[in-house]
Order: sequence, then structure tokens, then C-alpha cells
Amino acid sequence: MDFFNALWTTEMPNGHFETQLQSLPFSTLVPNRVLIQVSYSSLNYKDALSANGHKGITRDFPHIPGIDAVGKVVQDPSKTFAIGQEVIVTGFDLGMNTHGGLAEYISVPVQWIIALPHGMSCLKAMQWGTAGLTAGMALAALWHHGIRPNQGEIVVTGATGGVGLVSILLLKHIGFQVTAITGKVDHYAFLKQLGVDRIIDREEFLSEKPRALYPMQFAGAIDVLGGDVLTKIIKSLHFGGAVSACGMASSVELPLQIYPFILRGANLFGIYSADSPLEKKQEIWDKLATAWNIPLDQISRIITLAEAPTYLAMIREGNHTGRTIVQIQS
Repeated sequence: MDFFNALWTTEMPNGHFETQLQSLPFSTLVPNRVLIQVSYSSLNYKDALSANGHKGITRDFPHIPGIDAVGKVVQDPSKTFAIGQEVIVTGFDLGMNTHGGLAEYISVPVQWIIALPHGMSCLKAMQWGTAGLTAGMALAALWHHGIRPNQGEIVVTGATGGVGLVSILLLKHIGFQVTAITGKVDHYAFLKQLGVDRIIDREEFLSEKPRALYPMQFAGAIDVLGGDVLTKIIKSLHFGGAVSACGMASSVELPLQIYPFILRGANLFGIYSADSPLEKKQEIWDKLATAWNIPLDQISRIITLAEAPTYLAMIREGNHTGRTIVQIQS
């Protein structure tokens, strides 16, 4: 077979970018790496940016987006993995400046690959994907800090996105009381169905006059927004509380004085799963396959590769909820 199907993002003469399903020659992929036949991928915000020509994500076009992939090894020059072995690739440079997982095949360095954990299906691996890995790392950081369910509420921002929803389900699985901050009023009932104990409207949360410190109300937080929301959460932590910050969807700025860190003993953990060491990724994947193995069907949908451009546009426009898994091989 000389060709494979993939989403192909190209820059048009007018400067706009188009992402379409195309048949590409295998010479598109870098040779002498591990060749993987992709079974499933999943859609993430980075994919939407790459598919829209964001040069901060992907420098050179045309390009195949997709920061997640799971599938079977076709060839491995290093002989680290057996032919036919099921493996996961998330993050590193996949889907950024290396052709990504929204394709029937990927070619990647062996150092990016993790064996699919025992008992986990390929579909489940992509229901987790980068969003699940990030949520798992965020939760692990809070737990390692010593935060336990009997210490109070954990607040989750961006609650209807992939990281937010997975975080909610993991926190409830372990027994935490969960508060969600969201700007999507029409999703309140869905969040309640997932077990969220309290919902705070994002505009209402930010409407209070800025102060050096606010009354203590959260034991911890998982934040994907940054900016003013993260600032207020830090100022609202219980003494010794902590935030796992894993996104900057609202802002990269953090307009904050030192007061909460000194007077409240607040802690801020940065979570970036993409370039985390393979051993750290393996540790979280193993937990997702065992102690944290929970159903994700209620927050997931499965689409075809041909449907992916439509959903990538929805993500970019802020009209997407939950996890969207792309079935590559039928």
C-alpha cells in the first residue's frame, strides 16, 4: 500500500487554512522511526489551533494535526516493541511539528511511545487521551500534596471541556466534593448528572470587587483557564490549599500579589503533560487502567475521520463539550 488517509491542513492563497481528508503518499512520513497503524485518535484544543494554522502550535504547513494516537506497531527499527503490539502516543511533538494522529499511520521516535496498559482498550485509551492524562497528573499533584476528600471542596474550571469533565469524574470517583465553575448555563443539568455538588457561574465568580484575599472556600483546584479566575481561586484557598494549573484558555497573565502564598500557605502546581517524562506518563496511564478506571461513555462521542474538521471548528469556536474520539480503523 503506497498511500494512507489523513487530515491535511494547507494554507490557501488568501492566507486562510483548510483541513480536509486526503490520500497521502507514505513518503509524507519521516522514515526510520516507529511506524504505527492508528486505531483511534481524539480531538483537543491544540488540534483545533493547528488545523487553523496557528503558528505557535505548528510552524510549517501543509501538516497533519492530532496530538493523540493509539494503534498497532507496524515496524520498529529499534525492536523495542513487537510488531502488532498496541501502543499509545500522546504529546511530545506529535501533531505540532510532527505529522499527527488524525491519520491512518504515524511515524514517531521510540522515546514517545508507551505500551497500552494491560486491560485497557484502544478506544478507552483515546477516551482518556491527553485530556485524561492531564487531569490524572493534576489530581496526582493535589493528592501528593496531601489534599484528601475530608478537607473540603475541589473547584474545577472549564468544567464542560475535556480536562474539566474527566477531572470531575476522577475527583468524584475518589470521593471529593466538587464545585464547577463554568460560563455555560445550559450545561448545569449535565454537570449535576455527573455528580457536581455545586456550580458557580463564571461571570458571577469574577463580579466581586478585587481584594488581596477572599474568604477561604476551596481545599484545592484544577484550573484550565488562568488569568483572573485562577487569581481569585488562589486567593480563596483554605490554608495550605493547592491549585493544579494545566491551561491558559482565558489568559496567560496572573495578576497576583504574594499574600496568598505567604499568609495562606497557598501552593501552585504547573501541569503540562505533553513533555512530561515517559516514566511519569506511564505512572498515570497505569493508574487510569487500574485504580482510576472509570466509565467515560457519558462524556464521549465517536466520529469518523471525515467528520473531524467539523468538530475541530466547533472546538475552536467554543461550541464543543466533552471528549470526541476519532475512529480511524473500522
